[in-house]
Amino acid sequence: MTEPLEKRLEKAMAELQAAQEAVARTERELRQASFAVLSSDRAVRATVGPQGELTGIEFLENKYRDMSPQELAASVLEAASAARLKMNRHVMKAMAPFTEPSSDVPELKGFELDWERIFGPAVLREDDEDTARDGQATPAWRDALGEDGED
Repeated sequence: MTEPLEKRLEKAMAELQAAQEAVARTERELRQASFAVLSSDRAVRATVGPQGELTGIEFLENKYRDMSPQELAASVLEAASAARLKMNRHVMKAMAPFTEPSSDVPELKGFELDWERIFGPAVLREDDEDTARDGQATPAWRDALGEDGED
């Protein structure tokens, strides 16, 4: 026997309210997010903010003094791109629950996002470093030290 319409509507409204609260929490968290990444030569640390914008560049241990302008530029771009990619993946993971259909209310189907179109194809590639950390956001200080929290 099917559930009365009033009961189904009540469930849908409760789930909608819970989803709205979860979206608001996620938005607040994402507004505070940032990622810092070291270049592979450990000469530059780039930090990006919640929209992938570059918020900081640090030149480490005076290594830049021995680099050509092209080498330094490559290090900056590498670190900034890697930090932006981490932020994009963080946004994808944070928003994933809102794209899935409702298990309690079949009428709420969820929605599809074309992450590749939004962030570019690199965001969908498997990243060994991210999967090794169980998808947890890495604090900037750990990136700076090259640590992943494992002993």
